[in-house]
Amino acid sequence: MDLILLAWLRAQLGTTTDEHDLADRYARLHQARAVVAEVLAERRAKLLAEPLRMTVDGVVTIDQSNNLAGLERQIAGLAELVAPDDPVAGEAGIDLVTAPLVRSRRTR
Repeated sequence: MDLILLAWLRAQLGTTTDEHDLADRYARLHQARAVVAEVLAERRAKLLAEPLRMTVDGVVTIDQSNNLAGLERQIAGLAELVAPDDPVAGEAGIDLVTAPLVRSRRTR
């Protein structure tokens, strides 16, 4: 994983995200967009596993519903982002061509 790709991943996920974790995910998934989608889905699942709102009367109120909405917006907007490893439109891909090998002279 190169520095440009790592910088893009950190821009999407935050600078506190573990670099080794990102490298392992990229080695497994082979696409930066898939890495971001997986990390964001895990963060969303973690928020959903806990109560979104907790109130202790007269002391404190913790509300995570805005964080959940922000994660869902980020996941939805992921399709519009351009990742550094995305193929460029109109870029020539690798074509596989096969041809039979035939001897130049036939043996008798």
